[in-house]
Amino acid sequence: MGSEGGEKKALGWAARDPSGVLAPYSYTLRSTGADDVYIKVICCGICHTDIHQIKNDLGMSNYPMVPGHEVVGEVVEVGSDVSKFTVGDVVGVGVIVGCCGSCKPCSSDLEQYCNKRVWTYNDVYTDGKPTQGGFADTMIVNQKFVVKIPEGMAVEQAAPLLCAGVTVYSPLSHFGLMASGLKGGILGLGGVGHMGVKIAKAMGHHVTVISSSNKKKEEAMEHLGADDYVVSSDPAEMQRLADTLDYIIDTVPVFHPLEPYLACLKLDGKLILMGVINTPLQFLTPLVILGRKVISGSFIGSIKETEEVLAFCKEKGLTSTIEVVKMDELNIAFERLHKNDVRYRFVVDVAGSNLVEEAATN
Repeated sequence: MGSEGGEKKALGWAARDPSGVLAPYSYTLRSTGADDVYIKVICCGICHTDIHQIKNDLGMSNYPMVPGHEVVGEVVEVGSDVSKFTVGDVVGVGVIVGCCGSCKPCSSDLEQYCNKRVWTYNDVYTDGKPTQGGFADTMIVNQKFVVKIPEGMAVEQAAPLLCAGVTVYSPLSHFGLMASGLKGGILGLGGVGHMGVKIAKAMGHHVTVISSSNKKKEEAMEHLGADDYVVSSDPAEMQRLADTLDYIIDTVPVFHPLEPYLACLKLDGKLILMGVINTPLQFLTPLVILGRKVISGSFIGSIKETEEVLAFCKEKGLTSTIEVVKMDELNIAFERLHKNDVRYRFVVDVAGSNLVEEAATN
């Protein structure tokens, strides 16, 4: 058990306008409630969604905004009703930190689909205060939305699993695509895509990476373990894939045609969309109808699935391919991520960074 203290000061890096430039920022956290966990942040992954948020690409951004939703830290205080965690535990926080608790998704352990979900940042918590993310020294989170990091798992390796990892794992689990021997495609080889290759291979799948160029072929085949690599602009290569795949995980976060990938699916094949795209996609219905194919979306994963993917990766010895940066390198990291210049996930070493005590408060 722990004690519930007063409001606490936090130091982070925030965007203040749609330029997306981050700079030091000081703010207050709510007091540690009875069900809350007070966390000292160790590290936090950078997700492509963070770019959309800091730049207001979706028209819903509120500033100042401290991004970051792949958070790993150490518990330094727990509320009086916290039973899952104790001081000193290494824990993770993902994309959401609140839900209604009473709707069908919530009662089915699918709280990420709750219409009243509370985002880890760029949202308003139940107390009326804005939520702020993991590019900061501390966070306070309800215990329901905190997961324990498996003992022995490196913190910087755990961070990408809290979004990228579970985002891939969840649809494979939900659609019954975990059996060995399936043939899967991974469209786009970024932060989510590279985890898709690793997780699908660990499940015993034959994995084909589909990319826009040959630039990442050697990496995909020799380092990530993909079985095949196809350039999407090559008609002969795409024809070779026709009617061969049980599923495609589509991680591309920008507009792209769907027809070429629907043609790669077998009867009852599934095209699972994961990229956040703010322009309409389109397709010809016969490509779906004549193969009883499914176009579906999938959004991160539940807390239960997050615990499962952490255990799965620990059991299989899976690691993320990451590049560690300091807080004062955040803006450069975001510029590089926007250009796809990262292998394959940035993780910010928060605890090892100088957060600037005299951080601005507006």
